[in-house]
Amino acid sequence: MLVSGKVIDRAMNAKGHALALAANGRNHFVIRGVLAAAQRANAAVLIEIAKSEGGQKAYCPVNYWNMARQVDAVANELGITIPVAIHADHYGIKGEVDIKSAKVEIPSMFDAGITSIAIDASHLPDEENLLANLELNQFIPAWAGLETEVGEIKGKEGLSTVPEALFLIKGLNAHGVFPDWIALNNGTTHGIEASDAGIQVELTAEIHEAIKPYGVNGAQHGTSGNSYERLRQIAQKTRTTKANVATALQFISWGLEVNDYGNAKLDANGNFIKVKGEGMTEELWAEMVAFADSKGWKKGDYKNLNLPFENKLLAQPKEARDRMAKRVEDFAYKLITEVFNSGDTAPLAVDAILKAGSYDLGPKGKRVEDPAQWTKEMLPKQAAGLSRDKGPAGNFED
Repeated sequence: MLVSGKVIDRAMNAKGHALALAANGRNHFVIRGVLAAAQRANAAVLIEIAKSEGGQKAYCPVNYWNMARQVDAVANELGITIPVAIHADHYGIKGEVDIKSAKVEIPSMFDAGITSIAIDASHLPDEENLLANLELNQFIPAWAGLETEVGEIKGKEGLSTVPEALFLIKGLNAHGVFPDWIALNNGTTHGIEASDAGIQVELTAEIHEAIKPYGVNGAQHGTSGNSYERLRQIAQKTRTTKANVATALQFISWGLEVNDYGNAKLDANGNFIKVKGEGMTEELWAEMVAFADSKGWKKGDYKNLNLPFENKLLAQPKEARDRMAKRVEDFAYKLITEVFNSGDTAPLAVDAILKAGSYDLGPKGKRVEDPAQWTKEMLPKQAAGLSRDKGPAGNFED
């Protein structure tokens, strides 16, 4: 059942201290495995893809315009009945050119079945971030899940602050925009983490408490490779209801050797370790490695293998295809039931729809800020004192 991202968020809030698995479906096997795991756990989930992964310049075969169709097809095939949101993650805005194209592209994505979106203008100064969110909000259906972001996800540099988060949320509130989630730079990074040391739980909790009056929950990015104990703390000590998992699921589907948290292991020569008889066939893995070597790709570039090799992955014998999806299923099931505490949230999501009597649940928040204090002319005054130090420049999109 495809639903708004709002429905998933409400289900997590209803259970309490629960994180919805938001799985980046970089390949078809991740989608199959996560849906099977969620059905098994009776959990509401999100399937998502980021602009860098599945936008017009995609490196993944799953994209903004075919993701909902793939989810719907798999759900029908496997008899999936749990609620699933289709989330356009990290819809990046870096300037006026992006805003102009977004006004055309965003409606096309919702036409293709997207039910939730994250407007990520965190690359811009705070005032421009707010203005970009406001300008694009008219192109997002009122019923859809909405995520906003303050502080680009880049590790320990440029950590988000309470004033920055309040500036963005208050400014949106004054204009009648009520996000379901806010993503922060709370110390983590995209990709695989070597340890759990990056996530700043106390900082996250402090920011969430400050924005609590506005009805906004948190979205935790960059969970791959982080310890389960730290992720449990995020669930228990903060108001987070959405946790993104991308890189770990990709590696697990391929059949690479990983630690308990999904962190890919390397051999003595610094190469990924393919587990014999798991994931894809050994022959196809050897072909993928040779292709990456011919391109001079480092280990962080292996994500680019998703697009050119999807058809070859789908053309494998059924045994290989099934074990790719099964490996994802088992990992995702453990996350849902033992770490994220989101098992048995599917009925809570259904209850939220029935209570509202509509697919449109409406906002959690209400307007409390004075619009006159948040005009474009007033923004410099409101932003006074906010730090301009957002950490090092660079590409931190995924």
